[in-house]
Amino acid sequence: MDFTHLNKDKQPKMVDVGGKSVTKRQATARATMFLGAEIISLFEGDELSTKKGPVFQTAIIAGIQAVKKTSDLIPMCHPLLIHGVDVAIKITSETHIEILCTVKIEGKTGVEMEALTGASVASLTVYDMCKSVSQKMKIEEVVLLEKKGGKSDITNK
Repeated sequence: MDFTHLNKDKQPKMVDVGGKSVTKRQATARATMFLGAEIISLFEGDELSTKKGPVFQTAIIAGIQAVKKTSDLIPMCHPLLIHGVDVAIKITSETHIEILCTVKIEGKTGVEMEALTGASVASLTVYDMCKSVSQKMKIEEVVLLEKKGGKSDITNK
């Protein structure tokens, strides 16, 4: 198997996307978290206000910031001109939440890593903001759900 981020001498490289066409690209990632009934019971509707601020709103902003900083965090990711980011968080049961991060661009490379990073950092932010109540929380899964544009489309729903 050939890895695109290795040169002929098996040394790291950033992929040259100069010859690729600009296309619309989109990716959606999901983070699933166990918060536990103790934390979920503290929510009033769809939000929990803490001394640090509103949990979901803060996590959404953190996820958006993470998308914009992905190339600073992941060495072989290209800096991208992001056209849109949507982070949504919802309570899915008496113990769990789901975070969806969708990223859109028109560019020469995909935004899978940006969507995964956004969902991951949003979940870490929820953990940080709720850890004073319980440290039994778990980020159970971060997965790419969908990728559109480029060579191929992928759906893992």
